[in-house]
Amino acid sequence: MSVDEKTVRRIAHLARIAVTDDEVGPLQGELNAILAFVEQLGTVDVTGVEPMTSVTPMAMKKREDVVTEGGRAADVVANAPETEDNYFLVPKVVE
Repeated sequence: MSVDEKTVRRIAHLARIAVTDDEVGPLQGELNAILAFVEQLGTVDVTGVEPMTSVTPMAMKKREDVVTEGGRAADVVANAPETEDNYFLVPKVVE
């Protein structure tokens, strides 16, 4: 893919960057070089490579998924200033 002058101006407009006529040419070359590099990355064989979120292998910390006693809604709202039917009552903020 090649970027033309019109596309450079459009990208600059979308990015809210002021670009003079003298800057369009160099930006066009830089954008074309970036896109060429990205296309080059597409040719890399990544079969068998697992996706990663970090450069160091990590395991997510997980807790046991166990059922707790539950049914303690009255205890949960016991210290709330105002409650009704085991729900917290808060002042209305949207009309």
